[in-house]
Amino acid sequence: MRLTVRHTTRYRYDAPLANAMQQLRLTPEDGPTQKVIEWSIDAPGIERATTYKDAFENQVHMVSRGEPVVDVEITATGVVDTLDTNGILGHEPEAGAPPRLYTRVTPLTQSNQAIRKLASHAETHDKIAGFHALMHAIREKVEYKVGVTETHASAASVLATGEGVCQDHAHIFIAAARSLGVPARYVSGYLLLEEEQASEAHHAWAEVYINGLGWTSFDISNAMCPTDRYIRLTVGLDSRSAAPIRGIRFGGLEENLQVEVDVAQAALQQQQ
Repeated sequence: MRLTVRHTTRYRYDAPLANAMQQLRLTPEDGPTQKVIEWSIDAPGIERATTYKDAFENQVHMVSRGEPVVDVEITATGVVDTLDTNGILGHEPEAGAPPRLYTRVTPLTQSNQAIRKLASHAETHDKIAGFHALMHAIREKVEYKVGVTETHASAASVLATGEGVCQDHAHIFIAAARSLGVPARYVSGYLLLEEEQASEAHHAWAEVYINGLGWTSFDISNAMCPTDRYIRLTVGLDSRSAAPIRGIRFGGLEENLQVEVDVAQAALQQQQ
């Protein structure tokens, strides 16, 4: 499937922004489930940006700005061909980040007794079936509900509350997998929704490394493995390290953030 993406992030400040530096992880990479046909980023200072790969092999543009502004807009647009592999990415090149990197526990993915109890669903000989069972168990325990959790809430706190969004579901799944010693990582990306579904800023899911199979994806919020309706953008240990935009700023006082994402299937003539 060929998908088009337009991802716009707008910042407005109560007072002029004196200085700011931002890491833009807004460039998807080619992989087993996708091929980037075209992609561009429009942002203040992007022409002077320093580019590099981070520890998780995400493409990063480091931008800085020193002129006083009260409005900043960053837009990523592109076209990506996607492939349905039933959620299986397989093994990555040896030059990439080793799977063991993703056994590291972070404050957002710290397990507790309740999470370890959930993890028992995955303690089966059939690992695929086990992680499917874990996915459904988390979805039953934590209702999808917008606006009830903080931006970076911990897995344990969300499970106790029983309500959260896609990043919260992913954190609980990752925490459970790591409690079993299984490498697990957070994925941020885009999802082509059904016409009747309300648009969301961006989507998140989780991947675990299964011996003999490699990396396998699970979208806990939708209780399914990602298909060709998904585009992978970034990966990391949790939502903080995989955030599409991170940075520091001086001045500006209060910040108002607005994110708009539009994902659509490309017109037939564009696909030919």
